[in-house]
Amino acid sequence: MEYIIFDLEWNNAYNYKLNKGINEIVEIGAVRLNENLEIVDTFKQLIKPRLSRKLTSRFKNLTHITMDELKDNGIGFNEAFSDFARWATGRDVVFLSWSTSDLYTLVDNFKFFKQLSIIPFMEKYADAQQYCMQFVQEDKGKQISLANCASCFNIDIDTSNLHRALEDCYVTAYCFKKVFDRERFEECIVNCDKAFFERLVFKPYYIRTINNNLFDIYAVKLSCPECSGSVKVLRDYAVENGAFKNAGQCKECKKKFWVFVRAKKTYDDIVIYKRLVSINKKRAKKIS
Repeated sequence: MEYIIFDLEWNNAYNYKLNKGINEIVEIGAVRLNENLEIVDTFKQLIKPRLSRKLTSRFKNLTHITMDELKDNGIGFNEAFSDFARWATGRDVVFLSWSTSDLYTLVDNFKFFKQLSIIPFMEKYADAQQYCMQFVQEDKGKQISLANCASCFNIDIDTSNLHRALEDCYVTAYCFKKVFDRERFEECIVNCDKAFFERLVFKPYYIRTINNNLFDIYAVKLSCPECSGSVKVLRDYAVENGAFKNAGQCKECKKKFWVFVRAKKTYDDIVIYKRLVSINKKRAKKIS
């Protein structure tokens, strides 16, 4: 097995065609590790922007990349990633990045510049951040920056060189090698099929219409927070502040409640959130 750790630098640009912002990739860096976790090759390329008319202050402060540098030394997106795909070929290769944000940005750029919804050369992927966090003693479950992770692992780095693609790849490689355990790492590897990329870019959203083909609000079962009895709704649902609202009454204890239901569509499922609030006696008498 070989490991390719990649990192991207991007500038926030405005896509007038889609009428929205896009993180346009302007640099890619990568290191290749052999089965013994030795760095055997590197890749680095600036990419000439097509959408960015200027670089944001935040981007320039982090990377120190200039527009003149991109124009003079950059190549087109398609050419850059064709070169990278050729460089990255190999048997049983796993791609890694520090968090999935780079991968998400890569897919977003492939959709715009290549009209592809997948990364053709990527068959296996693992989130290096997610893997390394298993070995961080403090703030378990909380995302950790690359620099902080290196500090936790007692790895000396020059922080002034961070936020350049190739340099970040080296630091990620050092962290990865420090805590490498083959069995634990293999549990983090995912196959990059079409469903993987669709799930990656899917944006969950709340359903806000009563008549929809995703779920039936009237089929949602409600339980009394007082006695756990079944609650029946007393009127038609209405949408209020993004939630489905109704009045309900427990069939057992006869108490009445305001019912609030939210339905969140994820890639795989619909997640239902329910909240029942007691109605005061004076108001409850007016509701039937």
